[in-house]
Amino acid sequence: MSSFTPREASLQRIASVKSWARQIRRDVVAVYFAARDPRTPLLVRLLAVSVTAYALSPIDLIPDFIPIIGYLDDLLLVLLGLMLVIRMLPPKVLIDSRVKAAEILQRPRSQSAAVFIVGIWMIGLAGLAYWLL
Repeated sequence: MSSFTPREASLQRIASVKSWARQIRRDVVAVYFAARDPRTPLLVRLLAVSVTAYALSPIDLIPDFIPIIGYLDDLLLVLLGLMLVIRMLPPKVLIDSRVKAAEILQRPRSQSAAVFIVGIWMIGLAGLAYWLL
């Protein structure tokens, strides 16, 4: 029997889900890099592009407005496709792609830089609107 309190067990489950989500995110980025790697076989590249296109496509097998099942098909198809691509990748390509993905995802993100860039775009759009009107 576990010595965790219900709260600790719940926090542990949440941490586990967050870790799983981070791994999925890393693997999605890794598959992107693997699809661009010349060492990746053509069939695996095509499958990787197909999985990515389905994930980003607004057209679904089961529309999202159908409760639960609409999102479940996206989740299952994308995850199964991702797992298949990862399984078919040459080990060296997968390792290299995961390293690249981890590096990209660990880069710091500056909120002040994002605010600055959005501000520049807003000023540009305001200037364009003023010029057109």
